[in-house]
Amino acid sequence: MKMRKNSHRPGSKSRFKPKNEDNSGLSQRSASAKRPGGARKEKKFDRSKQKSGPPDYNQKTLKSRISKSAATAKDNTEESIRLNKYIANAGVCSRRDADKLISAGEISVNGKIISELGYKVKATDTIKYKNKLLTREKFVYVLLNKPKDFITTTDDPNDRRTVMQLVSKACKERIYPVGRLDRNTTGLLLFTNDGDLAKKLSHPSHNTKKVYQVELDKPLHKDDFLKVSEGLELEDGLVKVDDFAILSDDKKSLGLEIHLGKNRIVRRIFEHLGYEVIKLDRVVYGGLTKKDLKRGTWRYLSEREVVKLKHLK
Repeated sequence: MKMRKNSHRPGSKSRFKPKNEDNSGLSQRSASAKRPGGARKEKKFDRSKQKSGPPDYNQKTLKSRISKSAATAKDNTEESIRLNKYIANAGVCSRRDADKLISAGEISVNGKIISELGYKVKATDTIKYKNKLLTREKFVYVLLNKPKDFITTTDDPNDRRTVMQLVSKACKERIYPVGRLDRNTTGLLLFTNDGDLAKKLSHPSHNTKKVYQVELDKPLHKDDFLKVSEGLELEDGLVKVDDFAILSDDKKSLGLEIHLGKNRIVRRIFEHLGYEVIKLDRVVYGGLTKKDLKRGTWRYLSEREVVKLKHLK
């Protein structure tokens, strides 16, 4: 979905700059006098006078660099993490519940009961729960195109349909939804057991961009378009969108980009102005799109997509 920017500075420089043609590195053949007999004197290239190119590391320097690299690799393998995180990564429970297990003395490390919160372990340690050896799970990243009438929760006491039922066959690891989509909202929802990434994407300071397609019950008035574009004061504070556009001639279909993670924020924006949101679909999440992903289906993220998510700022 193409979004129209609200503001554009005339005369702004393009980030694509033409490549400068630099011929300073090209050798030029100068005319030289011929020797008697027709032989031409050739100028020899003195490599010692070459100024450009990589530095010439000696053996001692290279040995030092290799030693430092090996030391770094060793440090990484011996990296320690909090015990509650290790338990959560093993798929036993959440970190909060893991703290309860630790306090209750139900976790042992290398044969010793650990009840200290904040205790750190290494990958080489032996961690057990109820005499069962725990191993850190591999991280899994699943993207779902959520349909209507599914609750974004891991468990519902009223036995309503949840999004977990849609991804139940994705993996054996215990994955969780990142953020929420309400029951009648459709679109992209990410699942993972990578707690650090989930926390990063959910926190508003990281500006995770989300793009929604909105269908209203009536045409959007011009004054209301300006209000949304410039920012609205709701009961829980000022709400500003990152981009906003009208997508249809009847002015009922809209595109909205926002990074705030407040509950039901898009619906509340338009309800505040007297509109009813008929349809709400999240079409972009953190750079991920719904391309080739039918409603109700899921797919694994590619390695490149995971790297991009982890480097979002």
